[in-house]
Amino acid sequence: MNTAVENYESVMTKINSTAELKSDIKSSEGKDGLRESAYSRGNSWDLPNAQGLYDPLNEHEACGVGFIVSIDGIQSHKILRDAQILSERMNHRGACACDNDTGDGAGVKTSIPHNLYAKELASTGTILPELGSYATGIIYCDVQTHSDAENEFTQLAQELNLKVIAWRTVPTNKEAIGVVARKSEPVSRQVFVGCDSGLSQDDFNRQIYVLRKRASHELAKVGRRFYICSLCTKTVVYKGLFTSDQLWEYYTDLKDPNFETYLALVHTRFSTNTFPSWERAHPLRVIAHNGEINTLRGNVNLMKAREGVMKSHLFGENLKKLYPVVEPNLSDSGSFDCVAEFLTMASKRSLPEAIMTMVPEAWQNDKTMPQEKRDFYQWASCVMEPWDGPALISFTDGRYIGAVLDRNGLRPSRFYVTSENILVMASEVGVYDVDSSKVILKSRLKPGRMLLVDTKEKKLIQDVELKAYIARSRPHSEWLQQKITIDEIRNANMMHHESVDDKSFVKALMNYTFDPRLLLFGYTTETINMLLLPMFKTSKEALGSMGNDAPLACLSSFQPLPYEYFKQLFAQVTNPPIDPFREKVVMSMQCPVGPEANLLEPSSQQVHRIWLSNPILSIPDTNLLKRNTHRGWKTKVLDITFKFEDGVKGYMDCIDDICREGFEAASSGYQLLVLSDRNASHGRVPVSALLALGALHHYLIETLQRMKVGIIVETAEAREVHHICVLLGYGADAICPYLAFELAQALRDDCVISADVSDKQIYVAYAKAIETGVAKVMAKMGISTLQSYKSAQIFEAVGIGEKLINKCFRGTASRIGGISLEIVAKEALERYNMAFGNTLSDTRILRNPGNYHWRHGGEAHINEPASIASLQEAAESKNWNSFEAYKSTTLDSVKKCTLRGQLEFVTDREKVDISEVEPASEIVKRFVTGAMSFGSISLEAHQTLAITMNRIGGKSNTGEGGENSDRYLGEY
Repeated sequence: MNTAVENYESVMTKINSTAELKSDIKSSEGKDGLRESAYSRGNSWDLPNAQGLYDPLNEHEACGVGFIVSIDGIQSHKILRDAQILSERMNHRGACACDNDTGDGAGVKTSIPHNLYAKELASTGTILPELGSYATGIIYCDVQTHSDAENEFTQLAQELNLKVIAWRTVPTNKEAIGVVARKSEPVSRQVFVGCDSGLSQDDFNRQIYVLRKRASHELAKVGRRFYICSLCTKTVVYKGLFTSDQLWEYYTDLKDPNFETYLALVHTRFSTNTFPSWERAHPLRVIAHNGEINTLRGNVNLMKAREGVMKSHLFGENLKKLYPVVEPNLSDSGSFDCVAEFLTMASKRSLPEAIMTMVPEAWQNDKTMPQEKRDFYQWASCVMEPWDGPALISFTDGRYIGAVLDRNGLRPSRFYVTSENILVMASEVGVYDVDSSKVILKSRLKPGRMLLVDTKEKKLIQDVELKAYIARSRPHSEWLQQKITIDEIRNANMMHHESVDDKSFVKALMNYTFDPRLLLFGYTTETINMLLLPMFKTSKEALGSMGNDAPLACLSSFQPLPYEYFKQLFAQVTNPPIDPFREKVVMSMQCPVGPEANLLEPSSQQVHRIWLSNPILSIPDTNLLKRNTHRGWKTKVLDITFKFEDGVKGYMDCIDDICREGFEAASSGYQLLVLSDRNASHGRVPVSALLALGALHHYLIETLQRMKVGIIVETAEAREVHHICVLLGYGADAICPYLAFELAQALRDDCVISADVSDKQIYVAYAKAIETGVAKVMAKMGISTLQSYKSAQIFEAVGIGEKLINKCFRGTASRIGGISLEIVAKEALERYNMAFGNTLSDTRILRNPGNYHWRHGGEAHINEPASIASLQEAAESKNWNSFEAYKSTTLDSVKKCTLRGQLEFVTDREKVDISEVEPASEIVKRFVTGAMSFGSISLEAHQTLAITMNRIGGKSNTGEGGENSDRYLGEY
């Protein structure tokens, strides 16, 4: 279709009464110009800039991974050759580029082949110290700048009391790799670093880590390629943009019989929605990963925020030189790798414990788990949120080598132990040939379990033994005695506060259909009758049919709340999603709230947080926390309303004031911040709780204050599951939707809800409905715990401008641009005028714009009655005029509701001769029906689609339900 790409600035022009407010919605080809093409990047090794539907922040992978290790730590060349077999037999797990000869990446991590390196350096006159007294690693450089980079690296090493022993160009065979890989091939330089002073082995390892970290931060510059594959005293990484068989031909070191190792970790990469590169190939410095980390944005944001509370007696003031912990422009695996490495180097945690902390078991609902292990996991959850998603993570630091499976077991992992004390693990069977008579143990990795070999102790450590040892390493059970619960706070304040069952505590709405706050916060009759009533009555979220044919928020005529601009993302690699009902044992809504203590110093301080069983707070509990002084805690209430006469500027200034006041409170020793729109009334306009929260959350992250406070949102704006999800996703620790609760009491007084229902029962029913709904949303993204979902920003914005995104929702994709903060402010003022302005009283009644059911004069719908009637008439009587009416009304509805409806034909181009255009009869042969299973659509529709595709020569995918055997008889 010849659409108007050049005129795309007009794609999102409003076609309704608020056109003048939202006409600035534009594509990425708008005011700032089209972003640089992915293929016009300045350097051949750089990842493309964000453009169109691609964003480097969305890098994920699904891969093959495996390792082989001598449990006794005996080096041999055979280990390397066996690893080659593992790698090459997982070739199908990797991907190939358009030249059919360049892989997405492959690599191997081994113990340092000391004899090989000693021999190579001796030939140049350099004597290599004994193994363990030096570190080595391969660095990717470019021809033009590698000399300068090496000189600066040498100077940095000297500054850290280290010395560069030698540089070596890694011998390679470029003929072994594909054309695409050759275009971005780096200069592979190997460095050997020793120590002048008498450091202990641990201190030397830490200095090497500091050198690697600082070099990565300080030596990588614009126009210079500089990437350290690894730098370690025990292991070395060979990797690149290969298929798994090319790896062994490209690096000639790997063919040398002197290359001996006691372990080898191999990986072949399939990048998902990403651009593969030499740098992003695996293994990384600690891990090799198969799967995806779905909570990545939140994990990275919170890791940055922890920089404000972290201290280390190992590094002192030099700790800040290691920041950011997560280096920029990394994939989910790269980010995970940075944090795992940091935990082991900066906090004296062993590598297995660091991995246990980041990828915990499903401990919350497992009644069979030993108490000491449960207590460790609960303590660890106060230290760091899980890095959640379907993942098989293999890891090694040279002493330990192992693997861990996510809590759901959504990735395969099988392993053998042979009579030669060799362990082989891989993400599939058939990758390694072994005589069955020599197999003494054959098993698979189970959900949340860890496989570990300690080559120093020369033993395979079972999951039970390993985790029992780590759980007993500190008095976690004793520390947990100091956690704070909401019951504890209630009991401490019992003499001063009413019971949660006291019906008089909550002020009911009087004449609720005329309460101006309902209009002010965008409630409709559908909100009450279709969404909230089922929650209060049945403790369940209301069910709806598939699909939504109402307009996008950016095309709406009825001042949508900011929540409606956000679309929940789905997992890229997870298949199938988690079943939140049948697999609820792995799901958890529990989470700690409040300040985090120093991540690097394990102690009882980590559990000085409020432990909540779910994120919904009742009104009495919210009031309790607003006044709470238990254990010396202080709460700052931030008013998110402003004077109506201050107008649009007042709205914008209010958000800035919230950020300033929140920063001051966090810096002054407050433990909780409550964002409250309780003061919204005549003369006071509320700022959207979502915008206030997002702006404050990101401001506190940037100023390194976020980990010092918990954020509670007390708002009348949120009431639906989606609203709660968005608030949680952008930083809320707990939410009190007080107007929904007050409405429920009013409905009870009007006998819409049973008069026997107490306030507490209302809170419990609503909280359970929200909990179930949030769990379903999390499951679609492959996330199991609310603690991981919080702050993870797993949304895409449709119709929000770049400035507003940067202020309130940093890191969120908003591909077409859109509304500004000024527009949001104007719509808030419009809602205020409807509620409190000088308008006729009959306009103040609760609106029903027909978001779910079509109403005349309400929101447009693609499937509106006139269109359906015309289609039925056309089908039944073969009336061509009715079909034309159907086509006209449908196209008009599509224009009002969808982005594709905004596209226009380009009319100022030279016409193409019809003889050069492919006939329609050929075009339709490429039509394919989606996998719509029988049951999701009617039998008639299912058959009609199949018949149509057969007649035009297209393809019919019948979906999981299969098809009726009659179809094979040829009658169709």
